[in-house]
Amino acid sequence: MTAVFERLQKVLDLERRQGYRNRAVTSGGLAAFAAHWQEEALAAVADAQQAALVREIASSLNSYAAIEDRPGRQRLIEDILARVKQITSPLAEAAPATELPAPPPSLPLEQPSAEEAEPSRAPRRPARRLAALPPSQPEATGLDAPVTRLPNVGLANARRLERLGVRTVGDLLYLFPRRYDDYSRLKTIDRLEYGEEATIIGNIWDIQSRQAHRRNITIVNAVVGDATGTIQVTWFNPYITRQLRPGRTVVLSGKVDEHLGRLVMVSPAWEPLDKELIHTGRLVPVYPLTEGLSARQLRRLMKQAVDAWSKRLHDYLPEAVRERAGLLALGKAIEQIHFPDSHELLEVARRRLAFDEFFLIQMGTLQQRQAWRSQPGRALEVNAACLETYKAALPFRLTAAQERALSDILADLARPQPMNRLLQGDVGSGKTAVAAAAMWVVVNNGAQAAIMAPTEILAEQHYLNLSALFADLPHPRRQGPLRLALLIGSLRPQEKEATQAAIAAGEVDIAIGTHALIQEVVNFHDLAFVVIDEQHRFGVRQRAALRQKGYHPHLLVMSATPIPRSLALTIYGDLDLSVIDELPPGRQPVKTYWLRPTERERAYSFLRRQVKEGRQAFIICPLVEESEVLDAKAAVEEHQRLQQEVFPDLRLGLLHGRLKGEEKEAVMRAFRERELDILVSTSVVEVGIDVPNATVMLVEGAERFGLAQLHQFRGRVGRGEQPSYCLLVSQVGEGEAAERLQALVDSQDGFVLAEKDLELRGPGDFFGTRQSGLPELRMAQLSDLRTLELARAEAQKLFAEDPELKQPEHRLLARQVARFWRGQSDLS
Repeated sequence: MTAVFERLQKVLDLERRQGYRNRAVTSGGLAAFAAHWQEEALAAVADAQQAALVREIASSLNSYAAIEDRPGRQRLIEDILARVKQITSPLAEAAPATELPAPPPSLPLEQPSAEEAEPSRAPRRPARRLAALPPSQPEATGLDAPVTRLPNVGLANARRLERLGVRTVGDLLYLFPRRYDDYSRLKTIDRLEYGEEATIIGNIWDIQSRQAHRRNITIVNAVVGDATGTIQVTWFNPYITRQLRPGRTVVLSGKVDEHLGRLVMVSPAWEPLDKELIHTGRLVPVYPLTEGLSARQLRRLMKQAVDAWSKRLHDYLPEAVRERAGLLALGKAIEQIHFPDSHELLEVARRRLAFDEFFLIQMGTLQQRQAWRSQPGRALEVNAACLETYKAALPFRLTAAQERALSDILADLARPQPMNRLLQGDVGSGKTAVAAAAMWVVVNNGAQAAIMAPTEILAEQHYLNLSALFADLPHPRRQGPLRLALLIGSLRPQEKEATQAAIAAGEVDIAIGTHALIQEVVNFHDLAFVVIDEQHRFGVRQRAALRQKGYHPHLLVMSATPIPRSLALTIYGDLDLSVIDELPPGRQPVKTYWLRPTERERAYSFLRRQVKEGRQAFIICPLVEESEVLDAKAAVEEHQRLQQEVFPDLRLGLLHGRLKGEEKEAVMRAFRERELDILVSTSVVEVGIDVPNATVMLVEGAERFGLAQLHQFRGRVGRGEQPSYCLLVSQVGEGEAAERLQALVDSQDGFVLAEKDLELRGPGDFFGTRQSGLPELRMAQLSDLRTLELARAEAQKLFAEDPELKQPEHRLLARQVARFWRGQSDLS
């Protein structure tokens, strides 16, 4: 056994003495030696574990030529010798034969072909092939293998990749480019034009370096020529002169500039012509980077991983689904998304990967829906007479849309399965009145209801509004009114303890609160109905914690963010959907105006007149960027300017995201109780404050906000009897931002605006922040309704056939759904 490994050690010793130049084997390098050596070594080893090490050594020998730097080759040889020692040590020879470990739950790979499974027929690989992961033992590693399994990825690079969210090979394959540089246009030098991105092939005629005056910078100038002319190329990297010599043929890609009337290229990407092009001459992927990892390094690493794994990925989508939807195979899609051969193939790959994300979301939500419905629930009696008593006590008639939504909810309450419903309605559409009707039915059944809101101000508003709604209704089971309790964090300890005790004893019919409701010390006597307001602002665990306070209680979640129906049916596929799509009669539209910055003084004068008449106003500061710190700083400065220079005689409050929770609550409470005339705020005021006396919403830098967010701002006013106004200050004159502002001026309908927002919005999150409980979308765009609806239809069709994905042909899909939703247990 030892002779074959001694021969390998001698070859590697010779390679080290020759300076790691791949010349120890004169014909074909180490890769040529590997093909013959692997066959002999496999015949000599004693068990499957040693055979696996032999295959890893052979794969490393095959990848040696693709490693360009000497330290990388040195590390690879040391790694090979360490594996040789594992095989040849006495302990290894004495060890009993064992089975290879089972693959971790990851994206599965195709089974090895007959040629791969039979050592004596192992195909010879070309010497210049890029380094690859050990292809002969994928089952023992899988895509959950750490990235250190890749050649040239040591602990230092692994730490750098981890900063990009990459820990495994699978993570790396799904680290998609953020954009592409189009270097696919190959031109001769005489056809180059100023300002274009182009690729040329030429010879280095001359290359010189010099030190720049006044600055410690080395400038490298080269003259590159082809049969049609020459061009000067400049780099600011002194090491270029070590890599490029006169006479070498190279491929250059970059922007064509001009200097002193002549065309030049400055810092173009370059590659030798005799290599496969990954940095030039094609659509070149541009990845997110981190300190210590260059674009070229990451691109080379990605090419190794894609070449090694993309062709071996087993497609988890059933073939019938792929054929009906006209989708690319998974391996081809991964290959083309990273290194596209054309714009057309890039779009086809994008479509496949976006379809996958929508499809996996829908499969997960359908499974969640089935799991929830399979649990036993509590059927409640819906008494028509008691319902009419509630409606008669209302100071208004329910709209037709409210009646439809209420009918859906009451039908759910009467079933022996727990309700799981989303009630969606625009600001002021009357969702609370509908939810209160369901609470009244629950109380009539002798059970308890709870409503959880994201802020104390919202919880207090619900408490006041529900108290008013139930004030004239006698308790259906005993003397006196309904018993409502408010449980929030700012209560004094004695008040909190007394409220908790009353809830546990069943002395409270309806509990209203914040996160305080889900503390461990809170126990309900008989919780049958849970309402969660502004549901997207709660995390998965928070929603689940409230649900667990009762025995499979009925669940209603409410949202004031209008969502197009097709989108809602996908991302909230685990919920039944009810929509209140009309406003109560008599509610006045908020008059909306788009003002130029030069008209700001007019806006200030109008605002002052409104305050003089006893009204209040909001002023929203512009969004600086996605930074709470910078937004807060801008808000503080704007508040100071307005207080000192514009409204020195008025009472101004300040609200921003850097304030502590109790400070925010204090400011909003002071504004609601008319202790402030004007509230200066960042976007934190978007949801959660109801001040009927506020009649003006002034939004600075309105073009920086999304359409749905602007509509939410507008919804903060117009809640009283007085006419209300929304003033949008922006200097944009055209483009998408102008379309958004004009849409807001033209329409008061949140659902119309939501469709427009989705149409205008490119990649990114329609909701402004990623929804709690929804996996991150890396490729899908929520504005791509065609792919979304196709994926939803295919998921529903497959789910109807095999809801638990237990059929053999669906096992890979079941594994991928679980992987995609890993850590997500409750979507509602």
